[in-house]
Amino acid sequence: MVVCQLAQAGGEKGCGTFDTPVSDSTLTHHFNVLREAGVIRQHYRGTAKLNSLREDEMDARFPGLLAAVVSAAQAEL
Repeated sequence: MVVCQLAQAGGEKGCGTFDTPVSDSTLTHHFNVLREAGVIRQHYRGTAKLNSLREDEMDARFPGLLAAVVSAAQAEL
């Protein structure tokens, strides 16, 4: 869900702007796992923590994987 929302945003998205059915602490855990796995990058702009997909790096290492994951997740919605 987080990856799909980032893909749809086409850029950066603030932590508080995600539409998810989980608690804030669970969402924070998901961000940490995705960041540590190299799927997203996070940085601060002022007091806002922004997230973005590491599309170029993912496509270089695993061509087509990110697009396939997003496509499959969107098909389930």
